[in-house]
Amino acid sequence: MAKSIMQDQKACYITGLTRGLHKHHIYFGNGLRQVSEENGLWVWLVGALHNLSDAGVHFDRALDLRLKRECQRKYEETHSRDEFMELIGRSYL
Repeated sequence: MAKSIMQDQKACYITGLTRGLHKHHIYFGNGLRQVSEENGLWVWLVGALHNLSDAGVHFDRALDLRLKRECQRKYEETHSRDEFMELIGRSYL
């Protein structure tokens, strides 16, 4: 498991809370969950912002896209857009 490129602390990426955390792989489906795991493309979220409510990232397209875009920007601080595209298969920016 690679360390998250998005955060240093084990706290909800959105709220900062430290209890009831779920690990959210930002890119998922078609083998991308494993790619996310191996490359640190994940964040901690409280359950309600993960998959335990309609406000969760798995049900809220706007939050999903926000995290995908923020993660891509962070990845591209140290890698190229082409490297991101090769890894994920598309750009969210």
